[in-house]
Amino acid sequence: MVAIFIAQLMALILVGCLLGELAQRLGQPAVIGQLLGGIVLGPSVFGALWPEAQHWLFPNAATQRGMLDAVTQLGVLMLLLMTGMDTNLAVVHRVRRAAVSVSLFGIGLPFIGGVALGVYLPAALLPAPGARLLTALFLGTALSISSVKIVATVIRQLKFKHRRVGQVLLASAVFDDTLGWIVLAVVIGLARHGVIDFSVLGRTLIGAMLFLTLSFALGRRAVTFLIRWPNDHLRSDMAAVTTILLIMSSFALATNALGLHTALGAFIAGMLVGQSPILTGHIDAQLRGLITALFMPVFFGLAGLSADLGVFRQSLLYSWVAGIILVASIGKFAGAMLGGRLGGCRCASRLQWLRYERPGLDRSDRRHPGTGDGGTHADALHADPDDSNRNHVGHAAHIADRAQTRAAVGG
Repeated sequence: MVAIFIAQLMALILVGCLLGELAQRLGQPAVIGQLLGGIVLGPSVFGALWPEAQHWLFPNAATQRGMLDAVTQLGVLMLLLMTGMDTNLAVVHRVRRAAVSVSLFGIGLPFIGGVALGVYLPAALLPAPGARLLTALFLGTALSISSVKIVATVIRQLKFKHRRVGQVLLASAVFDDTLGWIVLAVVIGLARHGVIDFSVLGRTLIGAMLFLTLSFALGRRAVTFLIRWPNDHLRSDMAAVTTILLIMSSFALATNALGLHTALGAFIAGMLVGQSPILTGHIDAQLRGLITALFMPVFFGLAGLSADLGVFRQSLLYSWVAGIILVASIGKFAGAMLGGRLGGCRCASRLQWLRYERPGLDRSDRRHPGTGDGGTHADALHADPDDSNRNHVGHAAHIADRAQTRAAVGG
């Protein structure tokens, strides 16, 4: 069992790393390649070419699957912890209107489209003859919610985490995830009891609001104290790192008890840790390599491993899968763009970074003469308004220095 587990990790890491590198060379996030790596190792490719070896490497035993799940869930928590540490609360506060608007419309339009598709879904695709309404609601929920884990990973890999657009996307994804669990609780209550379970719904809503209020009102001072005390008084190696991991786990358990995803708790813990002046850069350096090299390929590879493209042998599914993808894509894109417009985002601000970045250069290395600090043109567009004067002053000083140099040489 342990030997198979190690072999599974080796296969997921190797294939995920290779396909992630290929995806990056094609200008895509590495997560795309890691998801494809899971599909390649699953029944669709590896299982079709060598079914005996695929069944040996990835058996259907619940215990074996549980070992991989445990590793991936720990990796997700640490990924969201680091993403929260990179989040600028001041920027999130300033873009809160846009984030909430993008989230609401980005959920609403795909949900309506998914429910409409479920109403017209063929009877052969329904789980039970009388389950059309529940199927439509589940389909609407599935199309409307964005995974905060994937959004956070893509933002980090595209180096948008310090840009305002990245903060809007991340804040919207967190709001999506929270609202999605509430909607899912309503749908599950209907599926189990035929009515909305208002007790569960009320507990989730009140608990989520209370958790967020206490976290941001009292959490920063408490987290800073909890990190500082072991760092100052304990002799153990990495005492502060251990404390931060315990804080992350505590927040994750709290959100799980409220009926929300553990990733939300880890993300909030990361936001509070990121406000502490102690060891945040050191922790980032210690954990980033392990998360990138081990946990991410395993997590996203395991997600792709669950996909069985063999179901497409049914000709009825082709048109419906294409329709579902189309409705989900148009609904999410149109909803988010409409939400961004209503939330105060200008069209130029949303699309300019696509216009000015040149292929073949790393985004962190692209310079714009108006920033004076090696930032990109997109960074200038998405920078805080308070920084604009400093940017112009830096540019003017740069021109003045060059003029003085030329004068000296000419003299």
